[in-house]
Amino acid sequence: MSNQSPIPVVVNGACGKMGREVIKAVAQAEDMTLIGAIERNPQYIGQDIGEVIGCGPLEIPVLNDLQANLVLATQEKVQGVMVDFTHPDSVYENVRSALAYGVRPVVGTTGLSPEQIQDLADFAEKASTGCLLIPNFSIGMVLLQQAAVQASKYFDHVEIIELHHNQKADAPSGTAIQTAQLLAELGKTFNPAIVKETEKLTGARGSVAEENIRIHSIRLPGLLAHQEVIFGAPGQIYTLRHDTSDRSCYMPGVLLAIRKVTQLKSLVYGLEKIL
Repeated sequence: MSNQSPIPVVVNGACGKMGREVIKAVAQAEDMTLIGAIERNPQYIGQDIGEVIGCGPLEIPVLNDLQANLVLATQEKVQGVMVDFTHPDSVYENVRSALAYGVRPVVGTTGLSPEQIQDLADFAEKASTGCLLIPNFSIGMVLLQQAAVQASKYFDHVEIIELHHNQKADAPSGTAIQTAQLLAELGKTFNPAIVKETEKLTGARGSVAEENIRIHSIRLPGLLAHQEVIFGAPGQIYTLRHDTSDRSCYMPGVLLAIRKVTQLKSLVYGLEKIL
């Protein structure tokens, strides 16, 4: 371990499914120190976050006061980091608040609009404060996206299917939107029309992203997080698929992001940008 002081970390959404995994990972990382656990669910307020998640006492009480924890983070020797896994309705204000205090956000919550992302990018730039927006922390998903970009050079037809648990609030997923954006950056328009389509039920053909790329969203209990990118051409189908079976697969990416964001002075979007 280096002689440098550990990175102070505040976890917002600490008692959610992703928040619990982040708490465990941060608590076990030698170069980090957990200083705050934020949760709006009243049943957990005041409890030790370690006891809540079942890993033993961590002497960090669960609070519903983000501002107080951001102030606490500013008093540390090393600039603090806020990890946010909350809800699309609150993530924008959470990130704005963190940047205002000089606390660097690492954001896994999706659902921000392009306008909100641009506003946060401008704010981070003016504050010279790093910010990472990561739609998906899985290394495997980054590899899938890279493979999809390569395949898209040779296929003119592609559709994306994303499948998540039925507690996910936003659709399409941020990961699916990002995948479509990466394909669209090639500058080609996909899925040239062969016939005039008619939807007998609105939305039957999914949503349409940039460059005519269609995204289909499925929400069912029993699913976690899955994505398929399906390419088609005469006589062949090429399918790329990534399946998540446990949220622990995201933690190497989360810890990497916490370490990397301390070196940034602006907003960066996507895990692939820091690998």
